[in-house]
Amino acid sequence: MVAVAFEEAGKSQVYQTNGLEVKVGDQVVAETPRGLELGQVVALARPGPGDPPADEIPLLVRVATRADLRTQFRNRLRAEDAHRTALQKIHEHGLPMKLLATHFTLDGSRIVFFFSAEGRVDFRQLVKDLVSGMRRRIELHQVGARDRAKLSGGIGPCGRECCCTSWLREFAPVSIKMTKEQGLSLNPSKISGACGRLMCCLRYEYETYRKLRAELPKVGSSLKIPEGKVTVLEVGLLTRTLTVEHPELGIFDIPAGRAIEGPSEVCQSCTKPVQCNPEQETDV
Repeated sequence: MVAVAFEEAGKSQVYQTNGLEVKVGDQVVAETPRGLELGQVVALARPGPGDPPADEIPLLVRVATRADLRTQFRNRLRAEDAHRTALQKIHEHGLPMKLLATHFTLDGSRIVFFFSAEGRVDFRQLVKDLVSGMRRRIELHQVGARDRAKLSGGIGPCGRECCCTSWLREFAPVSIKMTKEQGLSLNPSKISGACGRLMCCLRYEYETYRKLRAELPKVGSSLKIPEGKVTVLEVGLLTRTLTVEHPELGIFDIPAGRAIEGPSEVCQSCTKPVQCNPEQETDV
């Protein structure tokens, strides 16, 4: 099985190879709910426990031929003309929507218009005008903020092309908790992407930071070091250093490994230090 990604589409879809010899990067023709589409193999896939039965997984039709590639090129030119026509019709009807992209299926039987809007849009008259002028099946597909950025393209705060435009095929949930876990600023302008939502890259290193934080003492916990008992003020996850405060020596940095007996926390009902296993929470 292989995962195939299509133009102006979100998630990649899994197909059976149907006996075809294909590799990552190959152009293939596959049947989709919209009709025949030209896509690219982006990964080799193996059956998983949650996958549907083999007889429910669609088959690839063929490896893309030169004729298919020429057809796709002509479809892109036709899509540009259809896009301009749709823009004109949207303006004539005064519809509160932004047309983002226009796509022809490979067989040319359907045209898909991707748009964004703040709310629901009554585009029934628009569809009638487009059908009468283009003589094809018309589909208008409203997309959210992340897909809008994916279709429009752009540059992220890092100065590089947006991940969703260049390589990211599927959107995974991103939460403010991931930002806090990595000790990043909560300033919206610094953690928001071109789509106005939390940047997808906040998820990339989240698991690493979470594991590192579990291995180190928490801020406010007490430690024993050769100089005596200290309180943790800051934790450097990547450098594995601790900023601690000593009653007599003041504030200074130490390597995390200098703790003699490991992290300890003060019980809320007494003053005895309780040893804390980073891998398991201790009830006191």
